[in-house]
Amino acid sequence: MTYKSPAWLPGGHAQTIWPALFARRRFGPVLPKVRERWTAPDGDFIDVDRQGASSPDRPLFVLFHGLEGSSSSHYAQAFADWAAEHDVHFALPHFRGCSGELNHGPRVYHSGDHEEIHWVLGKLRQQHVQDGGQTLVAAGVSLGGNALMRWAAEHGKMAKGSADAVASICAPLDLIESGRAIGQGLNRQIYTRMFLRSMKPKAMAKLAQHPGLFDAKKLMAVRDLYAFDNVFTAPVHGFKNTDDYWSKASAKPLMRDIQIPALALNARNDPFVPAESLPQAQDVSTSVTLWQPQHGGHVGFAQGSWPGHIRGLPDQVGAWLMTAAGKPLSQRNS
Repeated sequence: MTYKSPAWLPGGHAQTIWPALFARRRFGPVLPKVRERWTAPDGDFIDVDRQGASSPDRPLFVLFHGLEGSSSSHYAQAFADWAAEHDVHFALPHFRGCSGELNHGPRVYHSGDHEEIHWVLGKLRQQHVQDGGQTLVAAGVSLGGNALMRWAAEHGKMAKGSADAVASICAPLDLIESGRAIGQGLNRQIYTRMFLRSMKPKAMAKLAQHPGLFDAKKLMAVRDLYAFDNVFTAPVHGFKNTDDYWSKASAKPLMRDIQIPALALNARNDPFVPAESLPQAQDVSTSVTLWQPQHGGHVGFAQGSWPGHIRGLPDQVGAWLMTAAGKPLSQRNS
């Protein structure tokens, strides 16, 4: 697997921001998606956006989005385009609160949400098999990637019952180090502010649903993700505080337990996933492939002449997953 950043797009910040805003996401027509609403085991709901293939027995690709992402995210559109080109079913389950509608319960989502991953993948596998399909692969982006790897580690060999191969893309596999990085310097001014712009209003709406859930004054005063997680994410999801949450939710300490084919992709110039925090061969099982190119930014990986495109990311990750699952597909030449 290879990646070389274009000369016109230097540096981790540019390679993160430009692809998200301006790079081309599709090479083919936009296929229609169907939204399904599922009732969760706790009585709440999640929304799953699905895009079909030519026949029910074609493989299924599942994408778990990142923090505050959705099926409209730039990478989600690129992966949906890849799925359409290769005649693969595509499903994007929205984490709670990310589909455009507030969920009913106090619970939302977090970086180690492997229980939700387990339920979603199990249901998708069951549906796919009932429809005559067999192969199911899954990828998770950033937060979704850490949660997916956490799930694979938790379930070991049993994970094979739900997915044939998995991949994490730019996941903060060491949440302590990534949390520290995103709260400092330029990262704090750009990315922390961007996330908090949507996360704080959602949390306040959740408080209106469930009075007393947290201290509103403390939440409105937060200026970084550490403080936000201390006031909201950690206590709402059963953690003592941010340190407890980041420590217990990180996938990296458990990656030796992964027993299905898994790819961990991280650019070494990702602005808020420090290169020194990335797993090395001794940190993972033999089932895990590490791909750590020097460039790419955070979920960027733009290619081609200006303004560039981001289809190279799904091309390579999708090809790896299908090959690992025993169903290699032909790739577009570009």
